[in-house]
Amino acid sequence: MADLMQPFWQGGPSPGLFYEYPGKWSSDVASPSDARNRTSQPTVTGTSVLGLKFTGGVIIAADTLGSYGSMARFRNVSRVMKVNDSTILSAAGDYADFQFIKAEIEQMVIDEEVLNDGFFMSPGAVHSWMTRMLYHRRSKFDPLWNSVTVAGFYNGESFLGSVDKIGIAFKSASVASGFGAYLAQPLMRKAIEDNGDNLSYEKARHVIEECLKVLYYRDARSYNRYEIAVVTKDGVKIEKPSSSKPDWNVANVVRGFE
Repeated sequence: MADLMQPFWQGGPSPGLFYEYPGKWSSDVASPSDARNRTSQPTVTGTSVLGLKFTGGVIIAADTLGSYGSMARFRNVSRVMKVNDSTILSAAGDYADFQFIKAEIEQMVIDEEVLNDGFFMSPGAVHSWMTRMLYHRRSKFDPLWNSVTVAGFYNGESFLGSVDKIGIAFKSASVASGFGAYLAQPLMRKAIEDNGDNLSYEKARHVIEECLKVLYYRDARSYNRYEIAVVTKDGVKIEKPSSSKPDWNVANVVRGFE
């Protein structure tokens, strides 16, 4: 009798599980083959990205630290990329997700070059695509844990926009992600208010460098090594990483944290 029943039960459910025709098993817990992985918390992360418009272009900056939790684990990671001759992009948040975004954009650029039709993505198009991309992933409950900054210069106009991990997007004369939204954004907005449409490249760079210094003082995930990228009508320039000269005498005036 056992020999006659063996083929019938072959591939059947394990004890406590249910049998589904034809030969599938199910339970309240998904089977290993149906498992889904979702990033519930970023692993290696980058902190603030700063962006500021000036007369004739846009400047953005990001430090080169990849934090593993609270540990300054990787100190030479680049978070700024050139999309094309009119657009640059940078991201705060999970570094692996930024690498995925970078690979997707690079493939799109290759596809455009293969077409050879004389058209390429403008900064506004890249910003719009990022909005759709991040909102799509958010809608799948599998977000890319990044706040993306897109900057460019196209048709005689500067462009600067930001998109967060759930697809909320905006354009502004100054953007900051991470802790920079609290510490650096007021300094950049003051520079815009004081200079209006006459903010020069030299002044904008000075403001960005001062903001990076403030973040190094105040943000535990920041680092005193950063990349600066500039886009103008002449194209994109991403500078080699550099450092500022901090002055820790300011520590003497800090009170209330003893």
